[in-house]
Amino acid sequence: MKPVKVGICGLGTVGGGTFNVLERNAEEIARRAGRGIEVAQIATRQPNPKCNTGATPITADIFDVVNNPDIDIVVELIGGYTLAKELVLKAIDNGKHVVTANKALIAVHGNEIFAKAREKGVIVAFEASVAGGIPVIKAIREGLAGNHINWLAGIINGTGNFILTEMREKGRTFDDVLKEAQALGYAEADPTFDVEGIDAAHKLTILASIAFGIPLQFDKAYTEGITQLTTADVNYAEALGYRIKHLGVARRTDAGIELRVHPTLIPADRLIANVNGVMNAVMVNGDAVGSTLYYGAGAGMEPTASAVVADLVDVARALTTDPNNRVPHLAFQPDSLSDHPILPISACESAYYLRIQAKDRPGVLAQVATILSERGINIESIMQKEVEEQDGLVPVILVTHRVIEQRIDDAIAALEALDDVVDKVVRIRVEQLN
Repeated sequence: MKPVKVGICGLGTVGGGTFNVLERNAEEIARRAGRGIEVAQIATRQPNPKCNTGATPITADIFDVVNNPDIDIVVELIGGYTLAKELVLKAIDNGKHVVTANKALIAVHGNEIFAKAREKGVIVAFEASVAGGIPVIKAIREGLAGNHINWLAGIINGTGNFILTEMREKGRTFDDVLKEAQALGYAEADPTFDVEGIDAAHKLTILASIAFGIPLQFDKAYTEGITQLTTADVNYAEALGYRIKHLGVARRTDAGIELRVHPTLIPADRLIANVNGVMNAVMVNGDAVGSTLYYGAGAGMEPTASAVVADLVDVARALTTDPNNRVPHLAFQPDSLSDHPILPISACESAYYLRIQAKDRPGVLAQVATILSERGINIESIMQKEVEEQDGLVPVILVTHRVIEQRIDDAIAALEALDDVVDKVVRIRVEQLN
């Protein structure tokens, strides 16, 4: 059978890995796909010393690949929003299938891209856009197709997980670990997307859409970063039997969909709480299967290339199928997507860790308990530390039962108004994941 011709746009870390895997495993891939998959052209501004591209034609213009009549599948690995969107839409207009690892592009422009792909009868595959080499999109979209998905939660940014792991294991500060993460290449010179939760929110938006059958709605995802976390809170959480992880949570409720990224306390005995370093993991809970966990490398040259090549194999297998009988982009048929609303964070429900810096005076705990009780907030556990010598304040740490966030907002405002409470109250959400 005639081999499938692939054009790779971008020969950086992932593009280089994709080329190498396709070359190294060409025979195995052909056996799986039913035909060969060949790189017919590469678009890159500079060579990748880790790739021996040999006689493969190379161009500096990505649109040379898109307009090449011999190319069947365009692999978009340039990243970003604007140019990548133009590239992908042009490829679709030209009747070419697309494979991408661009989570930002899919999360923000995916609805438009998928509509255009359906119009043209082509496939847009994006497994590599979430959690690197972990086939979590395929697992939810196909492996769990018989389930009503209740919730999912994931450590889906390796940089943030590396930082929190170092803070917990070695007692280091956030700023100190961030500098090392940048030196190691885990974090960019501008780490905003990683440490403020934007990268994770892109990925969570995609996962929530395929889990619940809703349109992509990145603009409604709540994001909170890890820049304000202290080693003190990491240690207090440990003393209470929890680990802090930068978690993406999507949960289906009768009122709507919770879609949120934030630091989260997780019981230390949960498997996902023990995912450390730059590794990723996603838990998915379905009504039939119960809870499942998907773990592995969330980034890197060949782990992400593994997902790109898997998508290429899927597309090669589906080239001759009726477009109406292919797996839908977002798991559900396009005309069956739900309008279930995304909830504002104030309407989401969670348990909470609160750290209050209070003056060492009698009756402070009673005031705290009264404020919480008046708002229907029950305390699960409480811990009062010794007076801190430098300022004479007493850290009061407590964990609440689950409650709507608006009540916690009201309680924190009342606590901060107390004469005996100094500084802002630290609030971190708590999830049991059981």
